[in-house]
Amino acid sequence: MLLQRGQSLLMSSSRRAVMMGKKNIFRTTRSFASGDLVKTALYDFHKELGGDMVPFAGYELPVLYKGDNGGVMKEHLWCRSKASLFDVSHMGQILWHGKDRIKFLEKVVVGDIAGLKPGQSCLSLITNEKGGIIDDTVITNAGDYIYMVVNGACKHGDMKHFKEQLELCRDENLNITMDYLEESMSLLALQGPEAAAVLSKLIPSDIKLESMGFMEKNIVTSIDGIYNCRITRCGYTGEDGFELSIPSVYAESIASKLLEDDRVLQTGLGARDSLRLEAGLCLYGNDLDETTTPVEGVLAWTFGKGGPKARRRNEKGFVGHEHILAEDSSKLQKVNRKRVGIMGMKAPARQNVEIFSEDEKPIGIITSGTFSPTLKKPIAMGYVETASAKAGTDVLLKIR
Repeated sequence: MLLQRGQSLLMSSSRRAVMMGKKNIFRTTRSFASGDLVKTALYDFHKELGGDMVPFAGYELPVLYKGDNGGVMKEHLWCRSKASLFDVSHMGQILWHGKDRIKFLEKVVVGDIAGLKPGQSCLSLITNEKGGIIDDTVITNAGDYIYMVVNGACKHGDMKHFKEQLELCRDENLNITMDYLEESMSLLALQGPEAAAVLSKLIPSDIKLESMGFMEKNIVTSIDGIYNCRITRCGYTGEDGFELSIPSVYAESIASKLLEDDRVLQTGLGARDSLRLEAGLCLYGNDLDETTTPVEGVLAWTFGKGGPKARRRNEKGFVGHEHILAEDSSKLQKVNRKRVGIMGMKAPARQNVEIFSEDEKPIGIITSGTFSPTLKKPIAMGYVETASAKAGTDVLLKIR
């Protein structure tokens, strides 16, 4: 065992059913038993490219690729300097229709969905009755419907939760349809400083990507002549980039076309994890779970702009709000622990490593940790007692 010194950094950051009257009809046909792994539309393509396939969120996905530019370190640094292509088709894609779609969604997530302009997206949180986080989700106002992306490992649980909440609203006769796209649409992420230049060559010339702000515009267009493709400027790496929702039957064609550009490298889950951790972004199941509230996770900004004046913080009304916000005001409830980033140790601190105060009192635990290829030093994320969450606080880590 080795107690190593580190320093905390306060974190500021971090997818079918029909209801007609009082009758709920859910049509989510895909399910898989424990141990059965789903293959994305690009499975064979990954294997041809040298993908090292591993189980993840019920799917077989590449953790890295073999070859001259393969491996977590090289793939990570490529994304920071050029453009990387990720298969994130394990994520759940859901469309919400009906005039009451926003009313219902604001019952199950904490974000200001009504305030989204057409094409605008936001990160939000799905909460349970105790204020814990069931999942994080990106929600887009697509005009006459809502487009939602949820985590692959959580999507079936999320939809079960939505079904339960719809049942509780039966007497309200909500006009709403939840359409789970299952495997009909694949999801690719093109990330890195060259992503816009690469993608612009494959889309209609009248679409100017420079006018698409981050999470500010979502369009359905053609990519390499293939229609019904959705482009959202967002991602999970800390880099500029786009998520591309495309018909699965054309996934390999579009992926191949993108990889014809020498600036693009196929990249696996390993680099995706180290990239997101460098950016201070949470991994659900590690850094967030059903026992963690948005306040503990330092994610109160997902309620919307305005701080204490944010509409959702004042109107409340979402599941579990009484465990997150004060009863008689928009103030956040006090919590005993908070999420922080930690640097300064000599060796990587992995998940479940204990965190101690300078006088060696246990104060928390690491939830994610790795060696940062960009910073060339170990980095980590975890939870500490609130009194020790101030940026610059010295801590000790119990690394075995």
